[in-house]
Formats: sequence, structure tokens, C-alpha cells
Amino acid sequence: MTTTAEHNPENSPDDRAKADLREYLQRAREDLLWKLEGLSEYDVRRPLVPTGTNLLGLVKHTAGTEAGYLGATFGRPFPDLPRWASDAAEDNADMWATPEESTADLVALYRRVWAHSDATVEALPLDEIGLVPWWPAERREPTLHRVLAHVVAETSRHAGQADLVRELVDGAAGMRAGVSNLPDNDADWWTAYHHRVERAARRAGDR
Repeated sequence: MTTTAEHNPENSPDDRAKADLREYLQRAREDLLWKLEGLSEYDVRRPLVPTGTNLLGLVKHTAGTEAGYLGATFGRPFPDLPRWASDAAEDNADMWATPEESTADLVALYRRVWAHSDATVEALPLDEIGLVPWWPAERREPTLHRVLAHVVAETSRHAGQADLVRELVDGAAGMRAGVSNLPDNDADWWTAYHHRVERAARRAGDR
């Protein structure tokens, strides 16, 4: 006998898949923003690797990317998309913040993008076909399922970059608020561990 719960559309495979993807996307979004907490306007902008990667730039880039993939790709363009997120922008315009772009403004923009993206996911089935003109011709018309998986992967990648950049800024590390995912040891243990890893690397390099 079929139960009432089995008839509930929220229990369909499509909706369960959406829920899983949205959960991982939201987690990655929040992890990325968490890496900005407690830092000055200077520190969130500091380029600490030769390619200029910086915390606020990662947020800015991820906001623009998500706005495109879960907006215009499915005929639902994000309103008032900034010029730096358009094809007319200069190279890497979305990877750093100008002095006029405050952290608060860019975080607020990213949160508006979340709401717009979530509305797209809510409104469309996972097999809805979109258009990504810059992808190779053979996969230029992906499903919402594929695009959503792509955005989860991209956001998670940038959150991982933010992990390392934040550690370079002030030594703060951890996976997310309340869950460091790191051994709970003191500074002396970490110093000894770092030296141990360095010695192992040198021995391997000397072979």
C-alpha cells in the first residue's frame, strides 16, 4: 500500500537531489564568508600569493559566477549585475575589490545572489535545460542538475582557497564555524608538526 508520505512531492527523487545540492552549496557559501570574519578592510583585500588571490576577491568572484550560472543561464538574469561581472570588464576585475567596494556591500551582494539562485532552483526542475555559451559546443546546454553541481564544486574550491589565504593573513584555520576539523593541540605541537613535515620533505627531496 502506498503511504501518504510517498505521494508528497517533497519526497520525490528530484526534490531530494535538490535538497542535497542546496545543502552543500549553502554550506560552502557560509564557509567562504566565515573566512572574512574579524578582519580589517585591508586584511580581507591583501594579495598573499603571486596571482593576487585575496579573501574579498574570492567572495566577489564567487558572487558573480553564481549570479551567471544560476541566473542568465536559465533565462533568469540577476538584476543590476555589476559591470565587473560582465564580458566588458577588464581581466580579473572580479578577483579584487576596489577601495570604493566595501566588505559589507560585497557580502550583501553575495547574499542577494544566494536568494536569486535559490529561487531559480526552486522554480525549475533539475532536468531544465540552460545555455552556457562559453562552454564547449557539445555540453553548452546543460541541465540545472549539472549546473548546480558545477556551482557547488566551484564554491567549495574557492572556500578551500580562502582557508589557506586566511591562514596566511593571521594564522586562523578551520573548516567552518564550530567545526575546525583540525587536531585540538597547542602551538608547540603545531610547530613540532610543521618541522616534522619539513624534515620529511627534505629527506624525500635528497633521495
